[in-house]
Amino acid sequence: MKIPNLVALVSGGASGLGAGVARRLVKNGAKVLIADLNGDAAKSLAAELGSPNVTYCAADCTSEADISAALDLASSTFGEEVGAAVHTAGTLHAGKIVNKKGAALAMDPFERVMRVNVLGSFNVSRLSAERMAKRDPTEGGERGVIINTASIAAFDGQAGQIAYAASKGAIVGMTLPMARDLAPLGIRVATIAPGIFETPMMAQAPDNVRDSLAAQIPFPSRFGQPDEFAAFCEHIVENSYINGETIRLDGAVRMGAS
Repeated sequence: MKIPNLVALVSGGASGLGAGVARRLVKNGAKVLIADLNGDAAKSLAAELGSPNVTYCAADCTSEADISAALDLASSTFGEEVGAAVHTAGTLHAGKIVNKKGAALAMDPFERVMRVNVLGSFNVSRLSAERMAKRDPTEGGERGVIINTASIAAFDGQAGQIAYAASKGAIVGMTLPMARDLAPLGIRVATIAPGIFETPMMAQAPDNVRDSLAAQIPFPSRFGQPDEFAAFCEHIVENSYINGETIRLDGAVRMGAS
């Protein structure tokens, strides 16, 4: 699919990786709806971009009503249904299944991570696909593309990452069957599994932690930049033969046990 004039939903688009995607898509001519749980941050980014090709809304990715309203806003603002949905919203929780005191990990944080990361990805995907199915196909028969965000933790889950790794592994597991489900409609599905990226959460880490993590990355030995993630999203949108795959974007890092 071509980027110029493409209507795109970026869920979790107010900061970090999502903001990088929103910035790059708008720069290259797409019409972008920034949806984020933090509506003020989404509004601020839309104002920063200062383009008539941007709108925003507050939305909980796990809410059918919120995501449906976001998709309605995109179609009413830009005059057509979304052709791309990039979902970057997520959360994490650190904790071992049994801690040093011998206590089992509580169910509530595990359920919260699974709900936001897995159900949120599924919710945005299913509702976006429903809208994409209404679009006229391109000459190649394509109606849309969905990009979800996993993590290298899906493959290299560290001690204390059981909730996060399980949730990201579930996103990886959804990718191929989702692509197969949507293939007859001309909708592609891909997942990116990013490594260690420069995000607001990582910016809060102490310098010694940041330096240690960067040193583990073979090349380049630095954190990934949101625009590099965004560039990869852009390539997936434009390359119609990428479908049903999870692709690592990590500088060849493989995380250790802890």
